Amino acid sequence: MNLSNLKPAEGSIKHSKRIGRGAGSGKGGTSTRGNKGAKARSGYHQKVGFEGGQMPLYRRVPKFGFKNINRVEFVGINIDTLNAIAEAKNITDINVDVLKQNGLISGKDRIKILGRGELSKTVNVTAHAFSAAAKKAIEDKGGVATVIE
Repeated sequence: MNLSNLKPAEGSIKHSKRIGRGAGSGKGGTSTRGNKGAKARSGYHQKVGFEGGQMPLYRRVPKFGFKNINRVEFVGINIDTLNAIAEAKNITDINVDVLKQNGLISGKDRIKILGRGELSKTVNVTAHAFSAAAKKAIEDKGGVATVIE
């Protein structure tokens, strides 16, 4: 065996259909496109969602709602989570860096402190927003809730 007598496996190579090469080929004339109509013409392109003239789904279904492009997205973190971090790491000041180090936020996430749970020690929390219950819980324990602008 050498490179001059190598052949592909039987049936692995398919030859493309040679259309439009005369009547004798059996695929001349209309070149397998059928008779007339848009699909038989050159340059034919069907619109995405075209349903043969029937009113397409995207036009039958009513429109509703909108996306507010000015929406500010917050990552909610509860008081009990802050308490767990403060107890485990023995921290009194909780800020963005502490939350990033503990894997609660990433990148440029904005933080909102929520009121579920209780604090067992005094902590000073710095975040972008606080719920009323969270702010009250922090301040009742003698801590400070500072808002980042």
